[in-house]
Amino acid sequence: MKCVICHHRETKPALVTVTLERDECIIVLKKVPAEICDNCDEYYLSDAVTEQVLEKAELAVKNGAKLEIIRYAV
Repeated sequence: MKCVICHHRETKPALVTVTLERDECIIVLKKVPAEICDNCDEYYLSDAVTEQVLEKAELAVKNGAKLEIIRYAV
């Protein structure tokens, strides 16, 4: 797909680090599959991956994490 931010390049499959923050909790997910623009580095997650990322983050928040670093696994 064409990058919707820079409009210059097509995106390519890659693994990215996703950082989420809620209140005083920071969740970092590493090696998340995404499509990334090699021009501006904007990344896009599929609906299924987004759902899994949010579920993992919600679980960490419910468990009282202040800083959680998770290796994403399909």
